[in-house]
Amino acid sequence: MSVLELAGLQVSYGAIRALHGIDLTVDEGEIVALLGANGAGKTTALRAVSGLIPIAGGDVRFEGASLRGLPAHAIARRGLRHVPEGRRVFARMSVRENLDLGGYGRSRPRNAAAMEEVLAIFPRLHERLEQAAGTLSGGEQQMLAIGRALMGEPRLLMLDEPSLGLAPLLVQTIFGVIRTLHERGTTILLVEQNARQALRVADRAYVLENGAIARHGPAAELLDDDAVVAAYLGMS
Repeated sequence: MSVLELAGLQVSYGAIRALHGIDLTVDEGEIVALLGANGAGKTTALRAVSGLIPIAGGDVRFEGASLRGLPAHAIARRGLRHVPEGRRVFARMSVRENLDLGGYGRSRPRNAAAMEEVLAIFPRLHERLEQAAGTLSGGEQQMLAIGRALMGEPRLLMLDEPSLGLAPLLVQTIFGVIRTLHERGTTILLVEQNARQALRVADRAYVLENGAIARHGPAAELLDDDAVVAAYLGMS
């Protein structure tokens, strides 16, 4: 069953066409990676899906229903949660308050159960519940951003560059969390500059080049294809 389907998705910034009719699907329980060089349109695609920028053409369907024209908050309420590039935590608020915001509008019992599950995934956050989010390390802030999204019990979790700016050890930690979420059945659309790591955790992958899908297929096949790696992922 497809949780997310992009059908001929087009996005423009003024006269500049950023996405040229891309087609993409994410099935329930999958990790799908969206890869490509800087400026290829990866973040634009996520922002269009979550309603942060308008769609110029085509459609975005979530669990069979079109999202086109819906505001971002209505899309989030349907169970699609977006962890943006740069983490975007509320620096002056505590870890607990940031997490509570992720469950805004839901019942206290559901939020309490979600909080318990998030803190089991991220024990480091449990140790820092009353600490201001702005005082956390970059890796801890990324954990908080993911945890805040998980508080909404998402049907689809979209991660935009979760390893960006992190030390190598923390990158391994974040990808370990992504594997754990996958094992728990969370459906994930992953945008990631660290293509090799992304392909190692993903089931399938799409490669964007200049706003269009250049290649797609099983992640293992793309990882083993030296020509694809060199031409599209900027890796030797």
